[in-house]
Amino acid sequence: MDPTKQTEQRLTELEIKAAFTEDLLDQLNEIIVRQQHQIDQLIREVAHLRQSSTDGGLGVPRNLRDDLPPHY
Repeated sequence: MDPTKQTEQRLTELEIKAAFTEDLLDQLNEIIVRQQHQIDQLIREVAHLRQSSTDGGLGVPRNLRDDLPPHY
């Protein structure tokens, strides 16, 4: 095989790999952005749950025994 053709073939293969790598990088960036949005939402939900679990907003945690059904 001609050295020029070998070089062209290798260059073409590298360009194909670079294109796939760029596509994969874009996909991973989209996943990271989506996960960050989910993390932010979960942080807000946890903060809301913490706030709602305090007694009257005074920072005193509720006693879980107060939530037991009467037959216990």
